[in-house]
Amino acid sequence: MDQAEITRMANQIADYFSAYDHEEAVEGIADHIAKFWDPRMRRTLFDMMESGGSALDPLVVEAASRLAPASG
Repeated sequence: MDQAEITRMANQIADYFSAYDHEEAVEGIADHIAKFWDPRMRRTLFDMMESGGSALDPLVVEAASRLAPASG
Protein backbone atom coordinates (compact mmCIF):
# COMPACT_ATOMS: atom_id res chain seq x y z
CA MET A 1 0.00 0.00 0.00
CA ASP A 2 1.44 3.36 -0.97
CA GLN A 3 1.85 6.43 1.21
CA ALA A 4 -1.06 8.28 -0.40
CA GLU A 5 -3.44 5.45 0.48
CA ILE A 6 -2.07 5.19 4.04
CA THR A 7 -2.48 8.95 4.43
CA ARG A 8 -6.05 8.84 3.14
CA MET A 9 -7.01 5.96 5.44
CA ALA A 10 -5.29 7.40 8.52
CA ASN A 11 -6.87 10.80 8.02
CA GLN A 12 -10.31 9.21 7.59
CA ILE A 13 -9.87 7.50 10.96
CA ALA A 14 -8.84 10.83 12.49
CA ASP A 15 -11.88 12.51 10.95
CA TYR A 16 -14.15 9.91 12.55
CA PHE A 17 -12.56 10.29 15.99
CA SER A 18 -12.36 14.09 15.83
CA ALA A 19 -15.81 14.31 17.46
CA TYR A 20 -14.38 12.70 20.61
CA ASP A 21 -12.43 14.57 23.26
CA HIS A 22 -8.73 14.80 22.43
CA GLU A 23 -7.43 11.94 24.58
CA GLU A 24 -10.22 9.55 23.52
CA ALA A 25 -9.59 10.45 19.88
CA VAL A 26 -5.87 9.75 20.10
CA GLU A 27 -6.42 6.49 21.96
CA GLY A 28 -9.13 5.42 19.51
CA ILE A 29 -6.92 6.07 16.50
CA ALA A 30 -3.98 4.23 18.06
CA ASP A 31 -6.21 1.30 18.99
CA HIS A 32 -7.69 1.09 15.50
CA ILE A 33 -4.27 1.13 13.84
CA ALA A 34 -2.90 -1.48 16.25
CA LYS A 35 -5.89 -3.81 15.81
CA PHE A 36 -6.80 -3.49 12.15
CA TRP A 37 -3.71 -2.42 10.19
CA ASP A 38 -1.31 -5.11 9.08
CA PRO A 39 2.41 -4.78 9.88
CA ARG A 40 3.24 -3.43 6.39
CA MET A 41 0.67 -0.66 6.75
CA ARG A 42 2.02 0.31 10.18
CA ARG A 43 5.60 0.23 8.85
CA THR A 44 4.64 2.59 6.03
CA LEU A 45 2.97 4.91 8.56
CA PHE A 46 6.06 4.89 10.79
CA ASP A 47 8.30 5.56 7.78
CA MET A 48 6.10 8.52 6.89
CA MET A 49 6.39 9.81 10.45
CA GLU A 50 10.19 9.60 10.26
CA SER A 51 10.01 11.71 7.09
CA GLY A 52 7.92 14.37 8.80
CA GLY A 53 4.40 13.09 8.18
CA SER A 54 3.23 16.52 7.06
CA ALA A 55 0.19 15.18 5.19
CA LEU A 56 -1.07 13.32 8.27
CA ASP A 57 -3.69 14.75 10.59
CA PRO A 58 -2.07 15.84 13.88
CA LEU A 59 -4.26 13.33 15.75
CA VAL A 60 -2.77 10.53 13.62
CA VAL A 61 0.75 11.75 14.32
CA GLU A 62 0.10 11.78 18.06
CA ALA A 63 -1.60 8.37 18.01
CA ALA A 64 1.11 6.76 15.90
CA SER A 65 3.81 8.13 18.17
CA ARG A 66 2.23 6.10 21.00
CA LEU A 67 2.59 2.88 19.04
CA ALA A 68 5.93 1.13 19.18
CA PRO A 69 7.45 0.97 15.68
CA ALA A 70 8.63 -2.53 16.57
CA SER A 71 4.97 -3.61 16.37
CA GLY A 72 4.92 -2.58 12.70
